[in-house]
Amino acid sequence: MKVARSTMSTPHLSNGGRQFLNRRGFLGNAATGLGSIALLDLLAKDRLLANQPQIDPARPFALRPGHFPAKAKNVLVIFCAGGVSQLETWDYKPELIKLDGRPLEGGPAVTFQGPAGDLARPQYKFRQRGQTGKWVSDMLPHLAELTDDIAFIHSLTSITNTHGPAENFLSTGSQLDGFPSLGSWTSYALGTENQNLPAYVAIPDPRGVPQNGSNNWGPGFLPAAFQGTTVSSKSPIRHLRAPGMSDVADEASRSLLKRMNERHLEQHPGDSKLAARIASYELAARMQLSVPEITDLSSEPAHVLKSYGADDDSNPTRAAYAKNCILARRLIESGVRFVQLFNGAYASGGALNWDGHGKLKEQYDTHAEILDQPTAAMIQDMKARGLLEDTLIVWCTEFGRMPFFQKGAKGRDHNPDGFTCWMTGAGVKPGVSHGVTDELGQKAVEDIHPLYDLNATILHLLGLDHERLTFEHNGIERRLTNVEGHLIREVLA
Repeated sequence: MKVARSTMSTPHLSNGGRQFLNRRGFLGNAATGLGSIALLDLLAKDRLLANQPQIDPARPFALRPGHFPAKAKNVLVIFCAGGVSQLETWDYKPELIKLDGRPLEGGPAVTFQGPAGDLARPQYKFRQRGQTGKWVSDMLPHLAELTDDIAFIHSLTSITNTHGPAENFLSTGSQLDGFPSLGSWTSYALGTENQNLPAYVAIPDPRGVPQNGSNNWGPGFLPAAFQGTTVSSKSPIRHLRAPGMSDVADEASRSLLKRMNERHLEQHPGDSKLAARIASYELAARMQLSVPEITDLSSEPAHVLKSYGADDDSNPTRAAYAKNCILARRLIESGVRFVQLFNGAYASGGALNWDGHGKLKEQYDTHAEILDQPTAAMIQDMKARGLLEDTLIVWCTEFGRMPFFQKGAKGRDHNPDGFTCWMTGAGVKPGVSHGVTDELGQKAVEDIHPLYDLNATILHLLGLDHERLTFEHNGIERRLTNVEGHLIREVLA
């Protein structure tokens, strides 16, 4: 006896299983499924899907294409550690001058380090600069002269008010340890044109490393090859040459090691770790010739050393930082893809960095003298040499400061809710100010941008789509901007 298909009893099947008994539904799903497969193939060919760069372990720094044509080939990040006050530098708030010494009505009673005091005017005079008439503080007179070339972003926000996690968030897109830094993502994605120098160099401040140290230039879960290499005018690259070994003996030992490694690799062709180790040894050998030439500043003309302040015997810290600035320029000039230049060290009550809790004006006088002339001279020098046509320069800090002093002190507490960073160089619209904080400079209120947006914009200028630059880690497609990030188009040329 025939049973009508519509009345067939299938009590042992689930609802999903019964749907497969529907012939029209099955054919329809098959058609759309094949179409989806074809679409994925087309998107992959056009590089429109999230994708991981193809890394040859034997050539991890080989030049690789971006997702689209880049405006910048290189990046120089100037990282001022400690949380520079936007109110003493770039974000002019005349209302704060009017309300100086008064309590903030409805303001927080307690902030990160304790009770809040009264509102405090900027500790430096502001004046208009350049053709744009941008209001900038007298604290940094040399950098103030460059405002017509700078794109300011006044409405950045962080997700934490603690130095270590905030440094992590700025450098890696996560406040937790173990995530790759911006420079590591960049060298992982693009490699480098100069195969005789590291793709990514971090230059610590003469006074020490920042609060979270190597996390700021670490590779996180990316291959270890993409970690930043630390070097400065005071400290050459460590372990580049065995102490006490002659050039002849060094060359002979490296040649023997190379032959042994290559023989082992022939026997184990799938050993990517060994291939990467061989590549690192070969890079180290090339660096033995190239690094001393780059770090030897004796070839710099006297007028260049003077313009940076590198010949200043009266302020050894400023002279050392100035030499770091010259080194940064030379590295960019030699084709290093990503350079991270630090100004300020670890938490020290503001003595060694910009963490001005108790004596902000006194400490900022010291820090500003170290930062201002060398940094401005470096930017002007790079512009004169034509380097800014291909180089993006970013000035940043992990958060800002509050509009009031801390109770019983002459300094400002941490403020992640509205602060300033800026860009200049390749792909940047000069002489613009984007985003607004409230009338006291406490919170971003217009065109608010989490730091995810800053990193997304930097990657964009390098020809990278922050949503497509990924790495699978623990089953998750990770990226620098997590699941966040939008371009700050208003600062793009």
